[in-house]
Amino acid sequence: MAETATTAGAVLPRGFRSAELGWPELHRIPHPPHRLPLLGDILGAGRRTPVQDSLRYARELGPIFRRKVFGREFVFVGGAELAADMADESRFAKHVGLGIANLRPVVGDALFTAYNHEPNWQLAHDVLAPGFSREAMAAYHPMMLDVADRLTGHWDRELAAGRSVDVPGDMTKLTLETIARTGFGHDFGSFERARLHPFVTAMVGTLTYAQHLNTQPFPALLRRAARQNEADIAYLDRTVDALVRARRSGGGGDGDLLDRMLDTAHPATGERLSAQNVRRQVITFLVAGHETTSGALSFALHYLSLNPRVAARARAEVDRVWGTTAVPGYDQVAKLRYVRRVLDEALRLWPTAPAFAREAREDTLLGGDHPMRQGAWALVLTAMLHRDPRVWGADADRFDPDRFEASAVRGRPPHTYKPFGTGARACIGRQFALHEATLVLGLLLRRYDLRPDPAYRLRVTERLTLMPEGLRLRLERRTAPAAPAGTGPEPQQAGQQPAGSGPQEAGSAVRCPVHRAGD
Repeated sequence: MAETATTAGAVLPRGFRSAELGWPELHRIPHPPHRLPLLGDILGAGRRTPVQDSLRYARELGPIFRRKVFGREFVFVGGAELAADMADESRFAKHVGLGIANLRPVVGDALFTAYNHEPNWQLAHDVLAPGFSREAMAAYHPMMLDVADRLTGHWDRELAAGRSVDVPGDMTKLTLETIARTGFGHDFGSFERARLHPFVTAMVGTLTYAQHLNTQPFPALLRRAARQNEADIAYLDRTVDALVRARRSGGGGDGDLLDRMLDTAHPATGERLSAQNVRRQVITFLVAGHETTSGALSFALHYLSLNPRVAARARAEVDRVWGTTAVPGYDQVAKLRYVRRVLDEALRLWPTAPAFAREAREDTLLGGDHPMRQGAWALVLTAMLHRDPRVWGADADRFDPDRFEASAVRGRPPHTYKPFGTGARACIGRQFALHEATLVLGLLLRRYDLRPDPAYRLRVTERLTLMPEGLRLRLERRTAPAAPAGTGPEPQQAGQQPAGSGPQEAGSAVRCPVHRAGD
């Protein structure tokens, strides 16, 4: 039988899939009942909700299970012990598969999508890591305040007009402008637009197309969607190319991420990022740097609106630490420990990057029981890991920020909370996202009372990332300091079952030079 090499270096017989051959005793891993010939485990599953369907299967099948869709077999891991085993960097590494590989036509070998053997990952990581140092973060802080000020100005206008606010849409505008300003000195003008910027439309299009490819047995049938995906990719490329040209013609910026990409050599080798790789990294940061953070903020605001006592406690902390009028400094954000716990708990229930794949570096036993050959891989379903009752308790679906009180964190085993992935390939912008989101939550809590729509029930849309769908909130402008912590009604049981079960910154940013017709 002919052979073919996998990206991990293992040699597999041609015609077999790595997930099938790489798990010698795959039959021992349970799968959903009523598997259909050729079609697989599609009964009771939706093409648009694979993560939420998998969460439901996890409740029925346990900490490890498999799903087959149109001849493609996937192994899911969510039990805390097995996930901790796969976090062992000496035996497992990042696997680029499923929807992530489907994004390579968009960003190639950028930080998020590079295969482990591709050299550009290490080069870009070493060049860009100083851009997320404490000193760099402190320099970004005033720009984050400026974008947040634009958000609150928009929300004040919506409030004055008697309208509710579109939380996911506005959080997307906020986080896109934040990463564009801080990383690339660019202003998309999102809050001056009646609709989302076409960059966001194109970005969502590429993510949605990549998701659809996961469950489409005949990609050729997606001809129209494929043409739109090509157009979306071309638009992303044009936008970034124009941004880079503007920077080069302007003689450089203030040492932001784009300056590092264009001007910084690797400290050891002297190598620089190629023009193509600069484009890929910029798109990666613009997409990944705002999409997951906007989802995290949206979920956190949803739960705050449903839990007045939690919101009052968080607001009291903001009033105590920041006061009611002062502009918060960089160091004051980390002092909002309870607000941060609200964010952590929202990311526990709905990690906006809902899974990450890991592959065996060599033949090994997962959990001492499941044989895996070199190159075999599995998806660690983060939302499943974050709801393991053996770690999080019988009420794991309930929203409770005190799960992240310091003593509770110390009492949990390691590797049980992974909203940013794991190991060397974990999210490079983690601290950026956490600082931005904590700052924004603090500013919004200090300014508004959040009122939910009584008829709204959480719906989660999936486009590789997770986002609340159709979430709108009513606002009330605060006129007095918050009530002391611990007052107000008891928290609601807000955990949702899976579906089916500041001031202006000095200087000016470059306005977006590329537009679509009609925008």
